[in-house]
Amino acid sequence: MLNNSKLQAFLAIAPILLFALIFVGYMVFVFSMITQAENFDGNAEVANETPMELFVGFGFFFVMIMLTALISIFSLIYYILHVTKNPNFETDNSNMRIVWILIILFANGLGGFIYWLAEIKSKNSRPYISN
Repeated sequence: MLNNSKLQAFLAIAPILLFALIFVGYMVFVFSMITQAENFDGNAEVANETPMELFVGFGFFFVMIMLTALISIFSLIYYILHVTKNPNFETDNSNMRIVWILIILFANGLGGFIYWLAEIKSKNSRPYISN
């Protein structure tokens, strides 16, 4: 599982793309609420009712946030395990293992992507990690 290149690419790129998608969706939601603000007030008949436009996309938005959180956590665990088992770090530069773990931890979404680009994708001899 640690040597699967498609899984590595997915876990490096998916959290960033999902976060960008959620951000764009949130901006569209806020913009639509601002542009339709005058429709929400002024109706004396439905003054006590909550406008249904507020809840139209909430379910999808909530599912996307949960999916992004789960993929991000799985990506974090996956890349920390990959760093700890990477045989390229067992030579003279053993401090690089600690550096990469700190980068992945503190730059959570981007850390895995940077590690994937720098240590997995760009290497001609990709590290083979035995089970």
